[in-house]
Amino acid sequence: MASSSSTNSLLIRNQTQISSSKPQSFFHLTKPPTLTLTSTKTKPFSIKCSSESNPRVTNFAAGPAALPENVLLKAQSDLYNWRGSGMSVMEMSHRGKEFLSIIQKAESDLRQLLQIPSEYSVLFLQGGATTQFAALPLNLCKPDDHADYVVTGSWGDKAFKEAQKYCNPKVVWSGKAEKYTKVPSFDGSEFEQNPHARYLHICANETIHGVEFKDYPVPKNPNGVLVADMSSNFCSKPVDVSKFGVIYAGAQKNVGPSGVTIVIIRKDLIGNARDITPVMLDYKIHDENSSLYNTPPCFGIYMCGLVFEDLLAQGGLKEVEKKNQRKAELLYNAIDESRGFFRCPVEKSVRSLMNVPFTLEKSELEAEFIKEAAKENMVQLKGHRSVGGMRASIYNAMPLAGVEKLVAFMKEFQARHA
Repeated sequence: MASSSSTNSLLIRNQTQISSSKPQSFFHLTKPPTLTLTSTKTKPFSIKCSSESNPRVTNFAAGPAALPENVLLKAQSDLYNWRGSGMSVMEMSHRGKEFLSIIQKAESDLRQLLQIPSEYSVLFLQGGATTQFAALPLNLCKPDDHADYVVTGSWGDKAFKEAQKYCNPKVVWSGKAEKYTKVPSFDGSEFEQNPHARYLHICANETIHGVEFKDYPVPKNPNGVLVADMSSNFCSKPVDVSKFGVIYAGAQKNVGPSGVTIVIIRKDLIGNARDITPVMLDYKIHDENSSLYNTPPCFGIYMCGLVFEDLLAQGGLKEVEKKNQRKAELLYNAIDESRGFFRCPVEKSVRSLMNVPFTLEKSELEAEFIKEAAKENMVQLKGHRSVGGMRASIYNAMPLAGVEKLVAFMKEFQARHA
C-alpha cells in the first residue's frame, strides 16, 4: 500500500487539478478518469482504468459460470452510460422508465425463448434456488399436505430436507445408493407416487453429479403439479412449460450472474401462501408488483436480458441445444474412447449436457491433470468437494473451441501418463 504521505499528495494533486479546471469539463466526463498511485517504496505500483485486458481463460466453472463474451462486451460498452441515460444500470431507479424497459424486455424475450403460455407468471427474484426450497411448500402446501420428491443428487436431497420443515414430503425415489448415477423410469416400477401429493419435485439437472432428466414424470394426483429446479440446464434446450406447475432456476449457470432467481409459475397456484410465509417468499406479492416489490437485482436482470437477446439471435433454444449436444458428444466420446484412462460414472442415457463429471483410472494423477490444465488456461476443472475427480461444466457460453481444447489436452495427457 502507498504511504499516507503519498496518498495525501495524490489527493492534493487531484484537488488542485479539479479546482483549476472548468467545472463543466469535470462534471461532463465521457469516460471515467484514470487513477495512478505511486508508493514511496522503490518499486512503484499503479491502479489504472485500462482498455487492455488479460487473455481470458477457458472457464469450466459450475457456477458462477462463464458468460458469453459478446454479452460481456455489450455490458461493458453500456456500463458507464446506459443508452445515453447518463447513468449506469446499477445507478438507476428500479421504478424508473429506464429500468422498467429493461425488465419488461427481459421477460418478453424469455417468454419467446421458452414459449411460456400466458397463464404463467414470470418472476425475477433473489435468494438463489435454495430459497425456493422453502418458498415452494409455503406457497403450495398446508402443514399436513403431502409432496413427493425424486432425489437424483445433492440438490434434490437438499430441497427435500428443507420441505420437511413446512409440509409432509416423502422421497419416492433416491439414487443415493448408486451414488446418484441414474434417473428412475416413470412407469411405476421404480417408484410409487402418493396420489394425494400436492406436487412432485425433481431437479432437472444435478450440477454436482451430472445427471439430467431427458423426459419428465407426470404427477399421479390429477390436481397435483410437477415442480422442477432447472438451475443448471435452464435455457439450454426447449422445454414444454405447460407440463410444469413451477419451474425455478438460479441464473448463474446459463443466463446471467449470481443474484437473480427466475420463477415461472402457473397463475392459479399463486395466492395460496400460508400465513407464516415471509413476505419475500410470497409469490403473490411479487406477481402483483411485477417483481418490483422491493429493489430487485437490477444489474443481474439486465445481464439476463442481454443473454436472452443473444440466445434469440442464435436461432432460439433448438439451435442452442444442437450446439450443446455437439459439445457434450465430443467430450463424452473422448472419455469413452480412452480405454478406461478417463471414466464417467453416469448412466449414458441420462448424462448431462451441461456438467460432465469424470475421474482418472489412476486417481493419483488427478491433481496433476488439474494443475497442468490450469497452465493451459483451462480452469475450474476440479470436481465438487463431495465427489472429487474432475468436472467440466460446458454451459451455453462455452464455445465448441473450448471443449476441443480440453479434449486435445486430455488425449495428450493420456499419451504421457497411460
